[in-house]
Amino acid sequence: DDDDDDDDDDDDDDDDIPARRVLKDGNFIVESVLATNLPTGPGIPTKAELFGGLNARKGNEVSKDDLSADLEALLNTGLFANVDANVTPKGKNGYAVEFVFREKIWPNVQTFKVQGATALPPTIEREVLTTVRRQGQCTVRVLATMKNIIEGYYTSKGLTFGTISHFDGMETGDVVAHVIEGEITRVKAVFLDDQMQPITRGRTHPRVIQREHNFKVGQLYNVEDAKTALRDIFLLQLFDNVQVVPRPDDRDQSKVQVDIVLRERPVKTAESELEWSIAPGEGGKPDLVSIKPGGSVFFEHRNLDGWGRQLYGSVSTANFLQPQDDLGFKLEYHHPYCLGDGDPDKTNFKTSVFNSRKLSPVFAGGPLMEEVPSIWVDRAGAKATVTQNFTRQSKATASVICEEVTTRDESGAVVGAGAKQGAQGQLSADGPPTTHSGNGTDRLMFFQGGLTRDTTHFVNGTPVGARDIFNLAQSVGLGSSFPIYNRFSAECTRFIQLRPENKKKNTPPPVLVAHAKGGTVVGNCASYDAFTLGGPHSCRGYNVGELGAARSFLEYAAELRVPIPKLDTHAFAFWERCTDLGTSGAVPGNPTEYYRRAGSGTSMGAGIKLGPVRAEYATDGNQANGNWFVRFGERF
Repeated sequence: DDDDDDDDDDDDDDDDIPARRVLKDGNFIVESVLATNLPTGPGIPTKAELFGGLNARKGNEVSKDDLSADLEALLNTGLFANVDANVTPKGKNGYAVEFVFREKIWPNVQTFKVQGATALPPTIEREVLTTVRRQGQCTVRVLATMKNIIEGYYTSKGLTFGTISHFDGMETGDVVAHVIEGEITRVKAVFLDDQMQPITRGRTHPRVIQREHNFKVGQLYNVEDAKTALRDIFLLQLFDNVQVVPRPDDRDQSKVQVDIVLRERPVKTAESELEWSIAPGEGGKPDLVSIKPGGSVFFEHRNLDGWGRQLYGSVSTANFLQPQDDLGFKLEYHHPYCLGDGDPDKTNFKTSVFNSRKLSPVFAGGPLMEEVPSIWVDRAGAKATVTQNFTRQSKATASVICEEVTTRDESGAVVGAGAKQGAQGQLSADGPPTTHSGNGTDRLMFFQGGLTRDTTHFVNGTPVGARDIFNLAQSVGLGSSFPIYNRFSAECTRFIQLRPENKKKNTPPPVLVAHAKGGTVVGNCASYDAFTLGGPHSCRGYNVGELGAARSFLEYAAELRVPIPKLDTHAFAFWERCTDLGTSGAVPGNPTEYYRRAGSGTSMGAGIKLGPVRAEYATDGNQANGNWFVRFGERF
């Protein structure tokens, strides 16, 4: 290595040089290379950079002409007034070469200009001139100061190829810095096979890649554009390996070519899972009639026609022999950039047909009630959605939905009202109606809209910023009992950073979270559209729906997150409250009163975040007790 500065006289090193090497007349073997009086500091060429292309390197055979060429190369850098070379014997057959530098001194800098810059503001030139005038005569160190200021600006803006190629004008004091900025001359998608070898073309159309990055010919290469391209191309879910590789243009080293290297995932995937539920037959032994095969089938096509359009489908049931009992299915088609490749909002269209079943928390008993019969809500229908993406996290959605809503009991039978156990243990089915129609089945058509403004970002693993969400559902009066209603909710959350993060550690900063959410239903209100109170995303310390079901609600919360240094995570303490604002009685049948629920509640507690897991203790303000909970993901 030419960056060898050792000055030892250990003769054992002579073994590295052939003992009987035949040298030409006047030539000698370089044993070591030294630099004397070489200026050092940020922005000044290092010994390794200066000596990298010289003939005089350890172990080389050099002549006097080679040494003269090295001296001329060092002088041609323009940084030194003179460079001498001293050659002295070292060891048995080698010689030490010492380059002695004398720093060049020019007149004081009078003016300073930058040539070749398109992204450098004039204020940087003035900053450089003000700084170097205080340093007196112009030397290598002064030029290094100029270089550090200019290249530091480029680096701060992500323009990693912005560098100074050379200076001139030092003899007159009118210094000119010539810069190259890394103008892009070509952007190319390079597809790899499974062995990571380049192939002529992939299955994906090149325009699918082009619309996900900001690189353009004639613009400057920016490392932030590279990070964005990596993120957005990965989010396409079409590739399992994505790399952005910038390199100097072979025809013009001051320009940049950008290769986006991609390895495609399989476009088609199918998975199946089979479960056998064996029930005893006559005599307690299973027979062929009692063997019930259940499970799920999933398939997807990630890249229809090479344009990134995707098709997903899934079917699940507990009994394939009688799937009508609990069949769940979903078929979804996703069309990105439905308004064209040039759409800045990346508008996409998604449509699906579905059948799902969920346990309704509206018909859940309060803490002082015996267990009540569960009500399941089946939804089957079709949905079409258009989404505009204003930023990576902020978006607007508009949907139209046609669906059939059916409420069922544990056996799968359609029920039109909730039930509970009477004083004598008998089942009383005189509870709140489950649907608009009152017979357990509704057919509806309505519109949905959503608006999300999200400016949060992560600081050492914890979110900081603001998030606002507004959702709206508006019926059109078509369907069972011709319902007319408007259901909307608004949510506001602020993650306030209380102290700057420690740049030297990964500990998250202390954060105060303030949260408020409210909503109401105007017009006809079916039970399945009522707002449920209580649960991990409503008011902690209570089960989902334990506090009631309301036509209108309000919840507010505060959480303080403080760092735990050694664990690089945070502990938190919180206080939350939610209320039905006295509107539970406006829900048909008043399920809150029927199931003896409070209608409002308060909780407080504390916990610790461990990766994606939250371990927390939350109190039930109504019952004056508390429990430990383990949750996944964020509360807000």
